[in-house]
Amino acid sequence: MGTRRITVTVNGERYEREVEPRRLLVYFLREDLGLTGTHVGCDTTSCGACTVVMDGRAVKSCTVFAVQADGSEILTVEGLARDGELHPLQKGFWDQHGLQCGYCTPGMLMSAYALLQRNPNPTEAEIRLAISGNLCRCTGYQNIVKAIQQAAAELRGEVPAAAPAAEGVAAAAEPNTRGGSD
Repeated sequence: MGTRRITVTVNGERYEREVEPRRLLVYFLREDLGLTGTHVGCDTTSCGACTVVMDGRAVKSCTVFAVQADGSEILTVEGLARDGELHPLQKGFWDQHGLQCGYCTPGMLMSAYALLQRNPNPTEAEIRLAISGNLCRCTGYQNIVKAIQQAAAELRGEVPAAAPAAEGVAAAAEPNTRGGSD
């Protein structure tokens, strides 16, 4: 089977690569570009762990072919932090203990990012609808919703209304940096 040349901009950086036409975007991001923050969960568009933002819309990258992304701008979880500072969504997940095991977190963050780009003041119901395609196997939805609410308030320039999580909880929420299973 032949390959096709594609050009994509990922996290602000332009890439040109030859790809097999059936290569899924999630594997292109992880294996070809080395951006392993996007997780592979179910490989069947059920869990949302692989969610990225493509041309402003949240998409599940396990059901998008890399060739379909040709010419697109993609934002992955690695593109959220700027100049060593966490994005307000990342800070919200940290403060509100929205991380739990962390496996769903990249997809949750990207779905929330897309929501806040189009709706900076979402209701709780709108937040829950926006993340309804992302499964949290730890069932931490309440804290995830609080994290998104905190980020929305911060992005609007308001003082976050929610109190930060207790110190011991925040320490337990530290992401797994051992590698291996992302």
